[in-house]
Amino acid sequence: MPNSSISKPEQKIHLYQIFTRLFGNTNSINQPWGTIEQNGVGKFSDINEVALASIRDLGMTHVWYTGVPHHAVIRDYSEYGISNDHPAVVKGRAGSPYAVKDYYSVNPDLADDPAQRNQEFKQLIERTHKVGLKVVIDIVPNHVARQYQGLNNPEGVTDFGAEDDTSLEYSRENNFYYIPEQAFELPDIPEHLAPLGGEDHPLLKQPYHEYPAKWTGNGARNAKPSADDWYETVKVNYGVRQMAAKTFQNYPNVIDIRTLLTTRNSGMTKMYQAHGASFVTLLCIG
Repeated sequence: MPNSSISKPEQKIHLYQIFTRLFGNTNSINQPWGTIEQNGVGKFSDINEVALASIRDLGMTHVWYTGVPHHAVIRDYSEYGISNDHPAVVKGRAGSPYAVKDYYSVNPDLADDPAQRNQEFKQLIERTHKVGLKVVIDIVPNHVARQYQGLNNPEGVTDFGAEDDTSLEYSRENNFYYIPEQAFELPDIPEHLAPLGGEDHPLLKQPYHEYPAKWTGNGARNAKPSADDWYETVKVNYGVRQMAAKTFQNYPNVIDIRTLLTTRNSGMTKMYQAHGASFVTLLCIG
């Protein structure tokens, strides 16, 4: 007989994914390595109540906003206190949404007023709830951008690596893994993938410097990774030694199977199968 004690979800989840920087962008120029002025960008404000109501009317229950956390980008936001990212460690100009620069902030490209970017995202959440939908965002706990900088850290929280002993490849107290006494070297990039397409950009006049080198997001342990490595990111240390021995109590994998089933046959599912739940975490805000 079926086990009646197993709880069932009250409602089947229907998830609508939005790549936030594309939604609402009607610019179709698609200039390679183009700027926001050339190619445009979607904004939080483009996702209005009319658009959200139409998504709800499709039978959706949740909206998954992809690319919300502040990730490395090539655009000068220094007037807002945001440091510039070196183009050599940013893939593309818009950047990878999975090379997070600040877990406590959202992507300034998506805001009408970058100074109010977090508030504008809160307003999007409110609009989404108003039409009866719930909100999901994704974060990546496995790795961060090489030039991570937390501008909105809670009290008592320091940036990743700020207190690391960089003379050690591994320490359970460190945030990152290191290649001691070796400077980071950029991989040999094919000419057609040169930073900013070979543009003479002010940020490229000085080489990117990192000492000692850190492991890449996919775990490459060379001071000079390959172009196929996730060289624009740094792997976060969760207490797993170089040979996979763990210095913490091992808990079972707790990924919500409903989330996985909702996205079966998707790219996210394939990444989960390849890398486990540490690659992408879906955070349901409600």
